Amino acid sequence: MIKFEHTVFALPFAFLGALGAAQGLPPLRTILWILAAMVGARTAAMTFNRLVDADLDAENPRTAGRALPAGRVSKAGAMALMGAGIVLFGLAAGALGPLTWALSPLALIIILGYSLCKRFTTWAHVVLGLSLAGAPLGAWIAVSGRIEAPALWLSGGVLAWTAGFDILYALQDESYDRTKGLHSVPARLGTPGALGLSRALHGLALVAWALFNLQMGSHALPWIGWAAVAAMLAREQWLVRGGDLSRIDQAFFTLNSFVGLVFFLGHALEWWLSKSMLAPI
Repeated sequence: MIKFEHTVFALPFAFLGALGAAQGLPPLRTILWILAAMVGARTAAMTFNRLVDADLDAENPRTAGRALPAGRVSKAGAMALMGAGIVLFGLAAGALGPLTWALSPLALIIILGYSLCKRFTTWAHVVLGLSLAGAPLGAWIAVSGRIEAPALWLSGGVLAWTAGFDILYALQDESYDRTKGLHSVPARLGTPGALGLSRALHGLALVAWALFNLQMGSHALPWIGWAAVAAMLAREQWLVRGGDLSRIDQAFFTLNSFVGLVFFLGHALEWWLSKSMLAPI
């Protein structure tokens, strides 16, 4: 029912938040608890999404084959999985520190509440972005114990990037959303307006990540990673130009799965090389 590999969208940014806060490699215990928090949060959020959207998914030809509407997973089983995800997230948040524990109820409200937003607001895409933005911010707090400016730029970029690609994905359901009275940017603005807003959001993401690089004092490798991410986002927008959805999977899943990984690797390699150069011979 849930593709765990899609956690790759946010997980590299969580690890980048931890790396940036530590100015190096955080303790293994912290890394493992961050991973547990990510898995628990995504499992809970996606299972809740499938539960509340089960009736809508059953009526939509694009989603009718999903596990719940197709009867391959029971609602009781899905609810048990969601509960397990919430418990795992709570345990991880508590283990990572007092501030992450204090903020965990707010995080749950955001990541679970996203699934209801499409019923009353066009800006559900932004709420999804806020949900994923909590990954690097939470990881930064887990390591440093506080909220700092670089973490906000990193997380703000994740928010804008996620909202931008979710708008593109929602183009597939533009007509269905209008028919059902569901709110989305494509249903409200149409395809041209949605494409324009998605491009603007991806531009904002690149600006935010550039400011993150500046605040971190980054040198060549993080900027090479940033440039590669810019090229991938440009490619993503090019693939869906004019509302062509024939390659939406390549634009949405393939390219976006590399964005966080490439940006993280740029920073991780710079840290590793600087550490190696400073190591005594």
